[in-house]
Formats: sequence, C-alpha cells, structure tokens
Amino acid sequence: MSLKPWREVAIPHEDVHRGTFIRAEFAADISRVHDGSATPEYRDPVLFFQRTFITEGMGALLTSVAKRLAGKGGDPVIQLQTAFGGGKTHTMLAVMHMVSGKAAKSDLAGIPKVLDAAGILDLPTAKVVVLDGVNLSPSQPRRVDGHTLRTLWGELAWQLGGVEAYAALAQADATGTNPGKDLLADLIRKAGPCVILIDELVAYIRQFEQDKSLSGGTYDANLTFIQALTEALKAAPQAVLLASLPESEREAGSERGVAALHALEHYFSRIQAIWKPVSTEESFEIVRRRLFTEIRDQDTRNTVCRAFADWYVQHADDLPGETQEGRYYDRLRSAYPIHPEMFERLYQDWSALPNFQRTRGVLKLMARVIHRLWQSDNKDLLIMPGSLPLYDAEVSAELTSNLPVGWDAVLSRDVDGERSEPALLETQEARFGSVQACRRITRSIFLGSAPVSGNEMARGVETERLILSCVQPGQAPHVFKDALSRLKTRLTFLNEGNNRWWLDVKPNLRREMEDRKRRFPDSEVFDEVADVLRKVLGGGSIVHHHIFTPAADVPDDWELRLVVLSPNSGWTRGAGPNPARDAAAAILRDRGGQPRVKQNRLLFLAADADQVSHLKETVRALLAWRSIETDLKETRITLDNIQARQVSQNKEQTRDTLLRLVRDTYKWLVAPSQTVSRKDGMVGEIEWEAQALNSAAVGLGKDIDRVLADNEWVIAQWAPVNLHYLLKAWFWKDGAVDVKALDVWQKSCSYLYLPRLQNSHVMAQAIAAGASSLDFFGLASDKEGDRYLGFSLGQATSPFIEVALLIEPSKAAAYEEATHPPPIITPDPNPNPDPDPNPNPNPNPNPNPNPNPVPPPVGPTATMPTHFWASAELDPVGASLKFANIMTELVELFSARHGTSVVIKVDIEASDSRGFDETTVRAAKENSRVLGISSADFD
Repeated sequence: MSLKPWREVAIPHEDVHRGTFIRAEFAADISRVHDGSATPEYRDPVLFFQRTFITEGMGALLTSVAKRLAGKGGDPVIQLQTAFGGGKTHTMLAVMHMVSGKAAKSDLAGIPKVLDAAGILDLPTAKVVVLDGVNLSPSQPRRVDGHTLRTLWGELAWQLGGVEAYAALAQADATGTNPGKDLLADLIRKAGPCVILIDELVAYIRQFEQDKSLSGGTYDANLTFIQALTEALKAAPQAVLLASLPESEREAGSERGVAALHALEHYFSRIQAIWKPVSTEESFEIVRRRLFTEIRDQDTRNTVCRAFADWYVQHADDLPGETQEGRYYDRLRSAYPIHPEMFERLYQDWSALPNFQRTRGVLKLMARVIHRLWQSDNKDLLIMPGSLPLYDAEVSAELTSNLPVGWDAVLSRDVDGERSEPALLETQEARFGSVQACRRITRSIFLGSAPVSGNEMARGVETERLILSCVQPGQAPHVFKDALSRLKTRLTFLNEGNNRWWLDVKPNLRREMEDRKRRFPDSEVFDEVADVLRKVLGGGSIVHHHIFTPAADVPDDWELRLVVLSPNSGWTRGAGPNPARDAAAAILRDRGGQPRVKQNRLLFLAADADQVSHLKETVRALLAWRSIETDLKETRITLDNIQARQVSQNKEQTRDTLLRLVRDTYKWLVAPSQTVSRKDGMVGEIEWEAQALNSAAVGLGKDIDRVLADNEWVIAQWAPVNLHYLLKAWFWKDGAVDVKALDVWQKSCSYLYLPRLQNSHVMAQAIAAGASSLDFFGLASDKEGDRYLGFSLGQATSPFIEVALLIEPSKAAAYEEATHPPPIITPDPNPNPDPDPNPNPNPNPNPNPNPNPVPPPVGPTATMPTHFWASAELDPVGASLKFANIMTELVELFSARHGTSVVIKVDIEASDSRGFDETTVRAAKENSRVLGISSADFD
C-alpha cells in the first residue's frame, strides 16, 4: 500500500506555506493585544484559541482563574516562571481572552471543558489590567486624558477605574510612594471581577538604581508595592494576579535584575501558585495547531504512523529501545506531521541554549522549515531531523544565530548544500543518493550535537538515534550506517566516540591525519607494505621471497623464487600498457648488467593497478595515526581523553584495513612461459599469464600454492611418463641417445618452454619411480666410450641426480641385449627316448647352463682423464660478462659433479711503459689486500 507524504495530509496555514509570516508574530506582545493593535492570530479570541492548544498546566491555571472570578476559590496570585520562550505571555493572553467577554465562551476552543472542570456555568466578564514591564518606562510618565501616570500603581488604578480610581491614589503616584495594601484591596474590590496581568516585571524594576528616585518611584518603593499588591489580592475574592518572572539569572540581565528577581521570587513565594510548564508531548500539539490547519484525514495519518511503528519493530536492533514500546505509536500520532525525534532534539538540546526560546524559537524555526519543504515539494512521510533543509540560508541562519561563531563553514562543507561533502558522496554512489542518506545523516548529527558544549561527557547523538532520525518505512537502515561509515573518513568536522557522533567548529583528528599524510614519501609507504607482505606470505612452498627487490639483488640460481613487484608496477587487464609485465620482464632479462640464465625459477606477485592508489592512501593514513600517537605520548600535542582513544582506535582500525587491503591489492600471480611452434620448432616470444588469488583464503602462501598447482605452473610431483616425453622431445634427438639428468634439471631451470619443477627432488623422484619400468629410460652412472657404467634397465633404484645418465629406452634395451645376450641352447647328440626312471637331479656339477658362452664385445681400452685446465685471456672492457659466461658454461660443469675439486685462479697482468704513479700503486696494493689476494706486487 502506498503511503501519502505529509504534504498531502497536513496542510500548513496559509501564512506558513506562502512564507508571509512575520517572525514577530510568534512573539506575543501583551500590550498590543490589550490595545487592539496585534495581528488577528493574537487579537481575535476565537482565532487565538483555534491555534492554541490548552496544555495540562494551562488548563489547570485557567480553571483556577475561573473559580477565582466566580467566587468559588482559586488562587489569588499565580507566578509564571519558565525558561525563555516557555509560553508565559501566551498563557496570560489565554486568560485575557477567556475573561474579556469579547466572544461567547462556546466559541472559544477548549474553554467549555475548562469551565466544566471548574463547575461554572456562566463565567462573569472581568476587567483586565495589563502592566507590561517592557512597554512602561519608570522615567517617562504616560499622559492619558489629561492625567499623568507615573508609577505601576498609577497605571493599575487608571485601568481598574479610570479617573475616579486614580484619584484615590494620585498622591502616591505623584510622590512615587507605595499606596498600601488596604487602598489597593479597596480599589480591586470596587472594580469587580478583575484580572491583573504583570508581564516582564523584572525588566521594569531592574531599571531603578539604588538610592535614586525616578518618576516611577524608587527600587524599594516598587518592591514594596508588589508585596502590598499580593497581600491585597487575598482580600479581593473575585480578583486574580498573574505575574511572569524569568527562570534564570541570565534572563534577569544585570546584577540589579538578578537582585530584583530574587526579591520578587521571595514576595511571590508567600502566596503564589506554581504553574506547570509545557511538556514535550504537549508541545507537539502547540506547534501543530499554530503551523497547520486541522488534519481531517485521520485514517491516513494513522496509517502512516502505524507503518513507522511497525517498521521500527522489524528493525529493533538498529533503533532506540523506546521505539519498541506500544506508546511510541501514540507519540507519532500526537506529533504528526512532525517526527517526535525532531521535538526531542529541539526541546531537549536547543532549548538548553540561552538565546533559544523554548516554544517561540521552535515555532519560528519550524515555520521556516515547513515553508521551505513545501516550496521544494518535499515527499517525506514525516518531517524528520533528516528532512531539515539546512541548505536554505534562512533555515540555517535561524539555527546558527543561537550558536557561537564558526558554524556556517561547518554547515556548508560537512552538512548540507550542493557543494558539501555529503552531497558529493551521494552523486558518486547511487544507493546513497536515492534516499539522500548522507545529507539526512549529517543534518541529524548537526541538530543533535551543535547546541552541546565541548565539555559534555555524553556528547553527540547515538548511532541508533541517527537511524531513527533518517529512516522511513521501506528504507534499509544499513544504507544509512554505510553512509555514516563513509562520511567518517571524509568529513573535516565530524567526530565519533563511544558510538556517538557530533560536529564541532574545530577540525577533527581526521583532518590532522589528512594533513600529516602528505609528509610520507613513497619509500616509507613501500616499506610498510613490504612489512605487511612478509607477514602474510608465509606458509607456502616457496621459501624465497623478494619483496620490491632490485633485479641485481635477485639471485640467479636453482632455487624457486617469488619476486613481489613494487606497488607502482601494477598489473592491468586488457590491452595497453602493463607496468607489472614490463617490470617482471626487466628482472627476467637482466641481473645487474648480466643476463639472467635461470629464468624458469622466477614467479612474480603483482598488485592490482586499480587498487594501488587506495593502498597508498591507507598506508599513509596508518603512518599519520602513528605519528599523532607518538606526538601524544611525547607530549608534543595535547588531546582530551576521547580524542586520545580515537587516535588509538583509528590506528588499529587502519592497520586492520591495511592487512585486508594488501591481500585485496596483491592479487595477481604472474608466470612467464614460452611456446614452441609445431611447424618449425621455433621458440616463441615470452608470454605472461596472470591468475587472480583468493583474498579471502587463509594464508596467502597456501593460496599461491593452489594457483601454481591448478595451472601447473610449478610441478611438485612428476610422473615418469612426462619425463620420458620431455627427454624424447628435447634431449634424445639428432643422434643423442642419452643425457645427464643434471643437465635436464639445469636446463629446465633455464628455459621457459620446459616444465618448471619445484626442486631437483621432483626429478629425482620421477627417475626413481620410472627406473623399474622398461618403457621410460635406462640408467647409468657414467659412460666410457660406448660402455655404460652402472647400467640398469627395468630395475628399481634410487639414483643420484648429479651422476644419473638417462638412456633412450630402445637404445637401453639394445645395449642390454648386447651386453647380456640370452643363453645359447646346444642340442643333445644322444637323445634318450626313454626317460631314466631314476634321473639324476643334477647330472652336471657345473651350474653354468652354457659351458661355452659368447663373450661380450670389448672395445678398445681407454684411460679416463683426471685433470682439466684451461687458460683464457679476457678483454678488460667485457671481462665481467665474459667471466660470468665462463662460470656458467664451464666451471659449473665441474662444480655440479659430486666429488670434483675445482680451483679457480685469476692472473692479472698490467703494464705501462710510462710507469704507475704512487697513487695507483698504493690503491692496487690496498685493494689486493682487502680482496684476499696473497700475491700481488709491482716490478
């Protein structure tokens, strides 16, 4: 079922939705109402009560006034003392309109119930006296019909009975002295039923200076008058006095005002009746009646409120506990079309500000908000804290005018507006923008945190309350939580601690962190990434890891090695430049100016190019948090306890993020290979294949092993048949019938078109497994001419790979047959057709069944050489490269053979007919000594 937005159910008053209201209209002026110059909303009794909600406190006060005027008891003196903007003047106006007789009581909404509660059928019309402390001046007498009214008691007498009443105390008015309680009581009784309303009394009396007389009397005379008046009211059974006093000393103003407040509180406390202030729930109806016309579609209102209540129950874990109570549905109905959380924040948080008027301030703000939302065609179901249009200059000014300087920048940057960070994030992520998740969150944070001072222990708004301020039926709370997490990393003035969020005019620690991130160069960033990689790469079969190692420092030997490329050399998918491929090719091709020989022993781990930027930023954030923590420990900076905890928490969170991000970034395992053309047998160009690792796998090293095995990039177990095919394809051809196993192993380490074995044991195991078969190869330990030493075929053995000779199986079989021919059977010349009944089981003592065997062919005897020597002259310019080739192709031929002693001697001769200077002689001798050269000299 489709739910209707608030604008289709609750229609604002015309002056609200058109924006024609005047801010002063929300500030009731009792003098203007009394003289008839106020706006109709306050001057007309019928219209006034249509827009006034009679609260419990106001109802009790009106009942007491009605009883007093009807002579049925009631309190003679009522003190109205609430916070600034708490409805004191509005309550006096309600009394004025109830007793003035300008409209029938039945036409005044709510008044018949008041009279019924008082037990009064006909309330008498009363004379109303208004003494407005702001409108009257103690130094400026008021001229009325030829009379000069100087004092409060002069004003009182004139309004009670005109010329006649004033004449009774004209002397006291002229001299500025108190007329006394008896005279006052007599005047009040003669005036009949009357109501005396004194508003802003402290504002009037604080204008008197000590020991100084004004036309309005003296400070002490006025206090004495108030004391006499309160006493006189007890003697006038059909008269009542209502006086308003400020609640706090700050509202009283100066020291004289504070003194006046305390004195007046003392006098009123002797007779006063305390008026109960407006509750938050009652404020719902006060605001609704003043700003909205009557809601006629009650069923739609109830449907919307029920949808909210049910949605809150479904998402109980994400919301405050109070939303799970059945009465929260009633609160939604009472506050409709404004969400109760809006009232909670305004009446609990903003009303605590000295300059924010409790009821009047809320009315002014909400009038602006409703007008702006109405004009922008807002479709929210309720007006919520997240709906607050802080992008509007008038709305934001209404709030920031109550705050210290600096909040304008916070609003425009971190809260609302087209260029704000929340708005920018919503344009980047559609799931946030579709529900304005970011701006609704920041508006709610501002409303709940801006009026709170920085020293509050429980500062800010809980996460659950933020969700309550934003989410509507059908919207997922997790979207707003995700938005909050993203905002945490981007906003300058947003703070978080103990699951509470608040904004401040001071940049947060994250801004400090962002500023520090610029300090760290790539070298420090890469060192941190390398440390993390060392932690996560363990557990695999490859034990040699070279993390960001220069090509010259990556050994060129028989061990399998994993080279981790720099973050700047990221792997890119598809056509185009590929920095990882280029960097890996350079390492594969060259080793510090020398060609790399064992190319098939290298594998590469590369970062995903798309993730590198995020990785670098995360590392810099971690380094920044560490530097802040260090400065805090060494007292170079000062932070409060919450901020200190935030530093530690942010550092740990960033570290955990980095561990995950390194796994997500270093996801490409890269292997080089070459293929051989079937047509011409030519070896092709180097090809690069990359496979993605599983970042969620336990242990990066083990996942590398998985990828290597699945793609057969590294062979850990090798079947003899595969070895056979390899030998047949590459080694048993062009007349060759045997090959050294060591040569096969070493060439497999060098050439990319050959299998990449994990180590030499893999080949040894394959040889051992195939030795017992006649199909794969024959074995020998060496070869002298045409004779194989230690020859075997089809016999299980465990050969040493260093000395094993692998023979083509058909050639091995022929050699086997030639060296071990089958026995020759000679026919018996005297066959015995009749078998001996008692044959001799062993008639021939010679066990050799072939007494005349054919001896194997014997080749020419050859003496095996036991010593090798060679001498080579090297060009000084290319000596380094030439010597490396000699080591690879010649020296390693002997050093790889077990038991062979290899001695390398270097002869260096240098001659110059001009002679060597002293510097060269000294340097040559010193360098020779350091290098361990025992014989070096000049002649």
